[in-house]
Amino acid sequence: MLISWRVPKTIQWLVKLFFIYLFIFTAFRIATVIFFKPASISVFELGPSFWLGLKYDLRWIALILSPIALFSLYTRLSPFYSERSKRRWTLYLGIITLLVLFFYGADFGQFAYINARLNADALIFAEDPRESLQMVWQSYPVVWILIGLAGAVLMMTWMFRRMHVDVEEKNLNIHKFTYRRRWHGAALLLLGWFIYGFLTLKPLDFFRAFNLNDEFKSNLALNPLQNFFTTLRFRKPDHTNNAREYYPVISRFLNLDKYNLPAQSYSRMIQPGKRAFETQPNVVLVICESFSMYKSSMSGNPLNSTPYFDSMCRQGIFFERCFTPTFGTARGIFATITGIPDVQLSKFATRNEESVNQRTIINDFDGYEKFYFIGGRSQFNNFGGLIANINGVQLYEEGKYKSENINVWGISDKNLFLEADEVLAKQQKPFFAIIQTADNHRPFNIPAEDSDFVKRTIDADTLQKYGFESLKEYQAFAYSDYCIRKFMEQAKTQPYFSNTIFVFTGDHGVEGNADAIYPRAWTEQRLSDEHVPLLFYAPGLLPAQLRKETVSQIDILPSIAGMLQQPYLNSTLGRDLFDKDKKENAAFIIYHAPGWIGVVTDDYFYRKNIRIKKEELVPVRFDTPALTPQQQDSVKKQLSELTSAIYETSRWMLLNNKNK
Repeated sequence: MLISWRVPKTIQWLVKLFFIYLFIFTAFRIATVIFFKPASISVFELGPSFWLGLKYDLRWIALILSPIALFSLYTRLSPFYSERSKRRWTLYLGIITLLVLFFYGADFGQFAYINARLNADALIFAEDPRESLQMVWQSYPVVWILIGLAGAVLMMTWMFRRMHVDVEEKNLNIHKFTYRRRWHGAALLLLGWFIYGFLTLKPLDFFRAFNLNDEFKSNLALNPLQNFFTTLRFRKPDHTNNAREYYPVISRFLNLDKYNLPAQSYSRMIQPGKRAFETQPNVVLVICESFSMYKSSMSGNPLNSTPYFDSMCRQGIFFERCFTPTFGTARGIFATITGIPDVQLSKFATRNEESVNQRTIINDFDGYEKFYFIGGRSQFNNFGGLIANINGVQLYEEGKYKSENINVWGISDKNLFLEADEVLAKQQKPFFAIIQTADNHRPFNIPAEDSDFVKRTIDADTLQKYGFESLKEYQAFAYSDYCIRKFMEQAKTQPYFSNTIFVFTGDHGVEGNADAIYPRAWTEQRLSDEHVPLLFYAPGLLPAQLRKETVSQIDILPSIAGMLQQPYLNSTLGRDLFDKDKKENAAFIIYHAPGWIGVVTDDYFYRKNIRIKKEELVPVRFDTPALTPQQQDSVKKQLSELTSAIYETSRWMLLNNKNK
């Protein structure tokens, strides 16, 4: 009673609210450990993460409660002044709690999807609200999620009101106008300390988490509010880079010396080689949604999800070690068309006015008609802005097809292929066509009209063992193979087929358990995110060949251009895969959210973190020989230098390789 008499009711209420929010924040952090902790990390090692996480949580709890403490300095604004004031502040807490639960729920989904905290990348979905909302509605039990969220908020709001009543009942003998503002002042000072950084000499910032020097430990310490609002600053392109410093490294990697270029220049005019076709073959580049190599038949996966495409690979030039620079459709399409890895943090290059305008080798295909086929809207992720860099391109998208949409991504891939074939069959001039598929993506719809597609049933344990998260995902992956078969069977009946080079690749891979197929790096270092098939298929023009070297998605256009009897200008990082003078086999990879950059070679995957002092070198072959410590240091130094060179040069090119 003595404490109740001395401490104002508002402060008593704030103390109770403080512990409720602390419980919520801590509970989510514990849940992160339960569901996402790597097996290699002991629970006892996570003490520093929880301690630093407590400091971040205290900051955000203080930000939530400070308005109540501040405005309650004025009697009429106190939550205990009147019933209206109580309702007003309870409503405020309800809205805040809704936002907190929303952020943590989205964070949990983000962690499950890409193993990283919620960050400003999430705003990408807000830039395409139509597709984003439809995809969520068609893929998840939205109604039940909303009911659960509403129930949680109502329960919390009831609890806030109940605590308000408890404080009132325990202070019946204290007049509600009795104010001791020194308590409010003390509360504001304490909350201000929490905002600054509890028990820290310097202000608590986002980068403090990365001093833990471990990706999971750092992510565990951060809370999604801290991570999201801090990474907002990364959405603008960084104009500072060290490309000039690393030019000698890039010059060796791209073999620029043989072109006698001006100093610090990357633009080389490539003349036709001896292997260039005398004719003008058509080109059809198919970029397949989530075409993850380890899930396919070509990897040896016993679930045999892509038997038809596997048979095509035996008849064409197949690269079994192709890697995309990163995960994400927009970034994959950008890298393919421009030849530049999208290294911009927290925002797609296609979404940035300073980087979407890029030169593309496609414009050097003189005398070619250009086509781009996408089943949905090109406005999504601003694909239209990127595609506009292709001079004279004829864009086919939602609204231009006879087929009806099956989901948020537009018409089915089978109908997309067949309608594209109709257009291409009418062409009298050589053509370059890009077809972008989408069905191998949530909500994983398979049209009822495709009744001849056989849906296999596989038990959950077997699916998980071989890298599939669900039966729907497996069937959608197999449906992609069905759609490619339908396309090729139809194309073979057309006159253009015999003089066409078909190129198939993936926009990106998919993270998952690849242990049954590939070395641990595919799972632990997430190479499965970027590993995709790459096939050059033209039975009458190209001899069958299996290529085992490491190549990159950015190499596709230079390799196609090198087959044609015409010069082309290459001003980016892509290389002709069939050039006998090509040097080191390597592909650049970046994981934007956690900050990893690296290169994968024929033997190793090296990566380092741009936020923490950590680097890794892991084998990518089962039979990679062990290295001595001295050899490891030498390989790390070499690959670290190449990694930085590609990263810094890409940052420069994003802003300087303009389409003129």
